[in-house]
Amino acid sequence: MPVLLIYGDSNTYGASPTLADGSNYRYGPDIRWPARLEKALGAGWRVIDEGLPGRTTVHDNPITGAHKNGLAVLPAILESHAPIDIVAVMLGTNDLKARLNLPAADIAEGLRQILRRIRQGGYGPDAGQPRLLVLAPVPIDEVPPHDETMAGGAAKSRRLASLYKQVAVSLDAAFFDAGLVAEVSPVDGVHLTEEGHIALANALVPVIRSILA
Repeated sequence: MPVLLIYGDSNTYGASPTLADGSNYRYGPDIRWPARLEKALGAGWRVIDEGLPGRTTVHDNPITGAHKNGLAVLPAILESHAPIDIVAVMLGTNDLKARLNLPAADIAEGLRQILRRIRQGGYGPDAGQPRLLVLAPVPIDEVPPHDETMAGGAAKSRRLASLYKQVAVSLDAAFFDAGLVAEVSPVDGVHLTEEGHIALANALVPVIRSILA
């Protein structure tokens, strides 16, 4: 049974758009793209959803905690789920936050560190290396209630796909631009719509199958 680990943030977790009062909820498994992807791949696959709201590539969050640092907690997650055939990474949206003040190139470098760490351990079958899939996150829009926290992030988010593709090529990883098939909700400009989750799951089925073909 092939194992696919999806390592991401709130758009992997399935967070709904945030309303003006700060409330949101988690989409059900009938909507969330990792769960839909597992169903579409068929009974021979196991898809592990490791999405955490607020997760960055390599940066501690000064407000919500160091556990949001994707690189810091990655080894424990990989060890707990090994052996893993494919690790798909969709991170970078939270790196766009104004408090971090990162250029797009630095966000891509954070992704590179994540991929290198995956390659450093024998987390794949027979203690080998898992295959890697880089997913460029969907570009954001700067609208309330995230317009201040994401100030300046919209333009940078539109540079990530090309930068992420360069990183993927340099590390012999597969690549897919989620922004080609999904959009963020106009309600908050950050989180995927239900339609976006469904479209992303459908688009990734042939991508995932081709990696192990």
